[in-house]
Amino acid sequence: MERIDMAWEPVRVILVQVGEFFPRVLLAIVILVIGWLIAKALRFATVKALRAINFNVLTEKAGIDGFIEQGGSELDTTQILGLLIYWLAILAALMIAFNSMGLAYVTDLVGRVLLFVPRVIVAIVILAFGAYLARFVGAAVATYCKNIALPDAPLLGRLSFWAILVFVVPVALDQLGLGDIIRQSFLILLAAVALALALAFGIGGQKRAAEWLERWSRQHESELDTKKRHSLDRSVK
Repeated sequence: MERIDMAWEPVRVILVQVGEFFPRVLLAIVILVIGWLIAKALRFATVKALRAINFNVLTEKAGIDGFIEQGGSELDTTQILGLLIYWLAILAALMIAFNSMGLAYVTDLVGRVLLFVPRVIVAIVILAFGAYLARFVGAAVATYCKNIALPDAPLLGRLSFWAILVFVVPVALDQLGLGDIIRQSFLILLAAVALALALAFGIGGQKRAAEWLERWSRQHESELDTKKRHSLDRSVK
């Protein structure tokens, strides 16, 4: 009997462990099912709420939807945010499920991924509003330059657009923890572009710059002459 008991002891231990672990697995499955239902509801509510406040119109005018479409994606920015909210809820359910099963290492890994998703959401929102502001300012600058008959108005509008976007993109990337790498790379690239433009402008752009300055000087002188004539006419009257 003792030999039989000793032979069955490992089996008994395994059955006890399975009996203790099986309810945890069932609880984890229930948590995952509930989390999946909540995730689908949150995704639907997020997309509806963003479309209700016309966030999709903002991203379309900002050019983000067009950029995503060119990349081959069938989702727009609003749907991508809804998908991120969906996975945020799924990851939260996974973390709770693994924690209920006592898998601390997996719980910690899922928790790190879970903390990264909100950063992606914030980065997308910053990029959307920043790109929209850049396009608005660029269009305003181009329109103003056209109204005052300033040469190269479209070019000045594009420069204004990229000047704002250059500051917005690093802020968005900084939310992802890539700020230092991108910032250093950007400074190197900016220095190279500035050097290239300086050389190009110094070698081949002198004539163009002289013509632009001459046109601007003539326009300014004509405006001054017009103002002087008006003042003389008023004094004579």
